[in-house]
Amino acid sequence: MFKAKKVKDSKQEPKKIKRASKHSAILRGFKDILPEHMCYWQHVYNLAHKLFFDYGYGQIEVPLLEQTSLYKRTIGEHTDIVTKEMFTFEDKGGDSVSLRPELTPGIARAYVEHGMLNRPQPVKMYSIGPLFRYDRPQAGRFRQFHQLDMEIIGDENPIADAEIIFLSYLFCKKLGIDVVMHINSLGMPESREEYIKLLKEYYKPKRRLLCEDCKKRLTKNTLRLLDCKEPSCRDLTQEAPQLIDYLDDESKQHFVRVLEYLDESEVPYELNPFIVRGLDYYNRTAFEIMPVFEKAEEDKIPQAIGGGGRYDQLIELIGGRPAHGVGMAFGLERLIDVVHKSKKDSVKRKRPQVFLAQLGEEAAKRAFPLFERLRESGICVRANFSKSGLKQQLEIADKLGVVYSVILGQKEFLDETIIIRDMENGIQEVVDLEKIVDELKKRLKNHE
Repeated sequence: MFKAKKVKDSKQEPKKIKRASKHSAILRGFKDILPEHMCYWQHVYNLAHKLFFDYGYGQIEVPLLEQTSLYKRTIGEHTDIVTKEMFTFEDKGGDSVSLRPELTPGIARAYVEHGMLNRPQPVKMYSIGPLFRYDRPQAGRFRQFHQLDMEIIGDENPIADAEIIFLSYLFCKKLGIDVVMHINSLGMPESREEYIKLLKEYYKPKRRLLCEDCKKRLTKNTLRLLDCKEPSCRDLTQEAPQLIDYLDDESKQHFVRVLEYLDESEVPYELNPFIVRGLDYYNRTAFEIMPVFEKAEEDKIPQAIGGGGRYDQLIELIGGRPAHGVGMAFGLERLIDVVHKSKKDSVKRKRPQVFLAQLGEEAAKRAFPLFERLRESGICVRANFSKSGLKQQLEIADKLGVVYSVILGQKEFLDETIIIRDMENGIQEVVDLEKIVDELKKRLKNHE
């Protein structure tokens, strides 16, 4: 038999509500983008769409999920991204798939898969979206992050490299932030092999001074020794042989021409022999975009807000006919953080100008058409349709900082009139409902 449960004394104090368990919190390394921050994201998106469209780039969307083999072939078996950072799992069909850690491999796959080699060359594309890397979360680095990526595929001319770098600089300039391009040449794989041998000879006697990651890189991904951020490793790189001294002749000529284009375009740059990028598919030009800090912050190690380079063998790696390419990507979290903190912040947050208040059932029925009429006329208007009390609605209008409130009540509904209230001095005036748009525009213009 079931025993009846003892009924608790209703006079007992209610139990305290427990805080949400850790399982209901957002995952580590992920974050929400709140409405008050979206103005910066929308500003970046709008500027990107306008600028890249003007320069002939078409927008492309590629899947979040790809075959793991795509990234292993292109990014490299021994890179940090593939060995430590990819979100990889087996799907229900038994295939190994990964959330995209980079946009370029997916765009290159789409170029091959959709026969873009048969289109007029070069093909210029850009993409914006989230990426995923299981990395240690820190300032400006998340496990879900966003990139703005642009690519030129089908052009071996150095002017394509310069175009990508120039557009990157121009984009930052239009966002109102100061940057300098750190640029290097990686040469071609054949000449780079000789340099890697020299680099190993330099580092082997110093192996005990390297961080744990660099000890592994010494044998598997030697070039990455040059861009390690650990202080002990950074000190060692200062005396290391420089790749640019061992470039093949064609790569030297290519690099010189890229720099000449940048000089003519007045793009600020610095030659940095330690820019190697962390991806196997790069050759020749490689660059990173560094924000220029205020004097008080000069001692900080700057974080790149973007970077890229040339990849002449990537298309062939994934099964396509040979096609030269060059591209770059901005890390949007870092970029937007710099924009937000910049004294040259160019983001204009459009504030509401007018609040629409309604009183009574009949007036509420008119609220939607009237709101739309004001909005279509170009007036930035706000309302709270569920509030019926005038005091409540005017308090909301006051918090929003609007210049005027327009009030439609039962009497105004019958008379085909509406009240305009000046929120600064409280003066109200009744006007013809048909003339409300012209009246508001006139008053708002005089208020500027």
